[in-house]
Amino acid sequence: MSFVDIIKNSVIEQFNTGVSMEQIFFSLLAAFAMCLFILLIYRNTFRGVLYSKGFAFSLVLLGMITAVIIRTISSNLALSLGMVGALSIVRFRTAVKDPVDTIFMFWSIAAGIMAGAGLYLPGAIACLTVGVLYYVVCLFSRKGKSPYLLVVRYDPQCQAELKKALRTLPKHRVKSRTVTKNGAELTLEMSLDIDEMTVIDTFLNTEGVTDASLVSYESEFGL
Repeated sequence: MSFVDIIKNSVIEQFNTGVSMEQIFFSLLAAFAMCLFILLIYRNTFRGVLYSKGFAFSLVLLGMITAVIIRTISSNLALSLGMVGALSIVRFRTAVKDPVDTIFMFWSIAAGIMAGAGLYLPGAIACLTVGVLYYVVCLFSRKGKSPYLLVVRYDPQCQAELKKALRTLPKHRVKSRTVTKNGAELTLEMSLDIDEMTVIDTFLNTEGVTDASLVSYESEFGL
């Protein structure tokens, strides 16, 4: 027997082991438990307004389906190669607006891969560790200030009064300034606590200011 035949036989024996119903069941059960924990972390750390139940449930289904795929392709070499070719033509066109949602999808896929590979205990430990650390980070981030955009419409002739009002603001940055025949508009980026949101009253009481709006804003880093 040649060296090539030895390698070929060892590879075939390693992959063509078959899949039992017991392995499928335990992989699905482990993926369901880990993805359910991921879902709980997602719900408790969700910072948006409109909570999507469809996306939340898809985290559980994504992990379970991934576990089935990994368990299937790990038992047959020919099937694994065909599965790679079939999955390479799949294109998902659903836009994910929040980068955190994308991270949760990768987290669910990683849990499904470990469950499908039979790494139940390492997968559970890794999933629990990531979830606890992420939850702690979210607790600290909630205590900080939130980003806002302050939009002020004013009369350009009252520039001096507006500068006095700007000095009373916390640390801020000018995002844009627009001047038209009907007036001017100034957009400022700043971080405020709930108690500091009364700064909008300062501008409303400023001479020459016709309108002031405070809008919640996501910065470049999503913080």
